[in-house]
Amino acid sequence: TRMKRDESSAIAKLAAAERYGQKNGKGFYEYGTDKRGRPTKNAAERAYELINAQAADTQEFDKDEVIARLMIPMANETIRCLEEGIVASAAEADMALLYGIGFPPFRGGVFRWIETMGVDKFVELADKYAHLGPLYEVTEGTREMAANNKSYFA
Repeated sequence: TRMKRDESSAIAKLAAAERYGQKNGKGFYEYGTDKRGRPTKNAAERAYELINAQAADTQEFDKDEVIARLMIPMANETIRCLEEGIVASAAEADMALLYGIGFPPFRGGVFRWIETMGVDKFVELADKYAHLGPLYEVTEGTREMAANNKSYFA
C-alpha cells in the first residue's frame, strides 16, 4: 500500500511513451553527443507535454522541504527494514546505503541523519508530512524510541 504503482505518475507516462532515459536516448531529456563526441542532454519538449496533462500547479519549495519530502520516505522504509530484521543494525543499513546506492558519505546514512536531528524531531518532521500518504507515516517503534529518548546507535 505504501509503494503501489501509480499509472498516472510522470514516470509511468514516460515509460508508456517508451522514454526510458539514457537507455534509449529519450526521457526527461533528449540525450546525444556534441560535435566533439561528449554526451549532451537537453530538456525534452515531448516529456513536458506528457507530464503537464496531469501535473499539479507549480509550487515553490525551499531546500529543506525538498530534503524532507525525499528523506522521510527513505528513512521510514529503512527503519522498517531494521524493525523487520532485514538488516541487523542501523550501522549496517547506513553502510548499505553508502556503498549500495551512493548515499552521500558526509551524511553518514539515513540513521545518522535521523540521529543528527534527534528521533523526536524526525517524528515531528514526518508528522508534518503525514498527509502526503503512508510513505510519510512513522512506525510505532519509531514513536516509542522518540518518547523514550532512545538512539538507533545505543
